[in-house]
Amino acid sequence: MSEPHIAPPSPHDGGAHDPGRTSLPEVLLLTSVFVIAACGLVYELAAGALASYLLGDSVLQFSTIIGSYLFAMGLGSWLSRYIDRQLVAHFLRLELLVGVVGGLMPAALFTAHSLLPPSQVGAFRILLYGLVLLVGTLVGLEIPLVMRILKRHFKQRYALKELVSQVLTFDYLGALLVAVAFPLLLVPNLGLVRTGLFFGLLNVAVAVWALWLFRPELRAWRSHALACAGSVLVLVVAMAGADRLSTWAEDRFYGEHIVFKESSDYQRIVVTQGAAGTRLFLNGNLQFHSRDEYRYHEALVHPAMAAQGAPRNVLVLGGGDGMAVREILRYPSVEHVTLVELDPHMTRLFGTMPLLRQLNQDALLSPKLKIVNTDAFGWLETTDQTFDVIVIDFPDPSNFALGKLYTASFYKLMDQHLAASGYAVIQATSPLVAPRAYWTVVNTVESVGLIATPYHAHVPSFGEWGYVLASRRPWSMPRQLPPGLRFLTIAGIPSLMNFPPDMARPEGLEVNRLSNQVLVHEFEREWGKLH
Repeated sequence: MSEPHIAPPSPHDGGAHDPGRTSLPEVLLLTSVFVIAACGLVYELAAGALASYLLGDSVLQFSTIIGSYLFAMGLGSWLSRYIDRQLVAHFLRLELLVGVVGGLMPAALFTAHSLLPPSQVGAFRILLYGLVLLVGTLVGLEIPLVMRILKRHFKQRYALKELVSQVLTFDYLGALLVAVAFPLLLVPNLGLVRTGLFFGLLNVAVAVWALWLFRPELRAWRSHALACAGSVLVLVVAMAGADRLSTWAEDRFYGEHIVFKESSDYQRIVVTQGAAGTRLFLNGNLQFHSRDEYRYHEALVHPAMAAQGAPRNVLVLGGGDGMAVREILRYPSVEHVTLVELDPHMTRLFGTMPLLRQLNQDALLSPKLKIVNTDAFGWLETTDQTFDVIVIDFPDPSNFALGKLYTASFYKLMDQHLAASGYAVIQATSPLVAPRAYWTVVNTVESVGLIATPYHAHVPSFGEWGYVLASRRPWSMPRQLPPGLRFLTIAGIPSLMNFPPDMARPEGLEVNRLSNQVLVHEFEREWGKLH
């Protein structure tokens, strides 16, 4: 028995039986293509962003998520050949499934990540890629069904080439709109959970207008109407509880009360406060704990600053929290400090929030400080300034975007802006947990002709942490340090330069270059052993 054929649209439906005139049903179906494309891309981007936030290494996560999603869409398109009858009914059910599963996917992943212990990261990955494959397969079924519905009900209007052209045009336009809106409007204003739910509701809206548009040929109209109503109810309730869910999930994940959270164009920023103090997380990775950050920042800044003698012009790359700037401002000789921080949300947060201003002692409000919110690599390529001390406080090289800031190309560029008598210092991950990654940084600094002086300090929140001094002249032991330091002393500095056998320099290290990014691979391999 063949599927009932819908009659050509009447003048009351928005157009007479005229092959040259676009009818209301046709407009709605083509609009549905636009919405379907937008929703499908949102689910893909949301999965990639969540994987980056929760698992790190945005390049790897986005690459594997997009590849898996596209494979699943191809699988869905192939499976569409087995749907022969009741195309509209199948399309309606499909939109409800995509809307509910895709819309709830970010919330489900957040919840699962919060409930699973860190040792169960493998189980989380299975859930993540299982949902990506499921949603991708469902999305892959959509466009072939829409094309067949358009062809069947408007066969007088379309030749095959015109049909494909029309549908794909709307498909790509929807994808373009979301690709621009997702990072600029949707995530900053709605967050990932609400964004997913909002577009889930749009998918359900497509099902609702399909229910109305093709009501004469749907055999179980009431059942479909109840399914639409139930889907809307589930997503609306989830939307109403999105903030509570996000707060609960993040509180559980971070283990302390969250006093600030925000998604910028570059990262997820979370500040927590508990009985032990204040912590900053970027994309789920701890950046500092107020109870011991002074150890990290004193060790980072003072061996270079004190050895230089009387630094006047200082550059800080990264370090948008202002803690390194706080230590630099202890030196009366300092006249100018330039802070180059990619994310303006960081410098704004640490320059305005009273709790954080107290930690950095209002360093970001100093009249000596100039803040530049841009990419450090690009900024060094365009400036002609030289600096007595350069403090490099980037996040660990956990992905290729960060790994480029630890390459020989970057250190050559840094050297061009370092005064002849100056020192640069680089935070360089843990020589105990990741000795190959740490010593690769040392090896890369030496490869550009600079003298590398490696040292380390114990920071309880991180364990043994490594730094590298880089200069054109040998580093000399400072004679004095600024008053008021809580960790570093002249007598204690020599011990920082001593590396026991379990942190000794390994053999066979390569230079980290833009063309190979070996540091990222070493970092992933060594830190991955902890999970």
